[in-house]
Amino acid sequence: MRYVTSYLLAALGGNTSSSTQDIRKILDSVGIEADNERLNKVISELNGKNIEDVIAQGIGKLASVPAGGAVAMSAAPGSVTPAASVAPAAAEEKEKKEALEESDDDMGFGRFD
Repeated sequence: MRYVTSYLLAALGGNTSSSTQDIRKILDSVGIEADNERLNKVISELNGKNIEDVIAQGIGKLASVPAGGAVAMSAAPGSVTPAASVAPAAAEEKEKKEALEESDDDMGFGRFD
């Protein structure tokens, strides 16, 4: 994932055809050593492709993946209706509250302390 993210960062910066040196420079800036095999794989798969098209295809594929009751994503980014975006936020807040209440049950002692 770090290689794809670095490639996307380079594309966001205006570099539409990133090389291994470009990706290595990004990874080195945060102290990550690049694996040549994985780096070359990402570059060979993404080089010459329009990043927006690749992302749109990925979102379309993710829409068919079951997400345990989550709202299905639409194929176009930014086209979610306001009502659809409010429901997941409310559910997430409820989960956070329940997790906080559960964490108080052990009175600060972990199971494996």
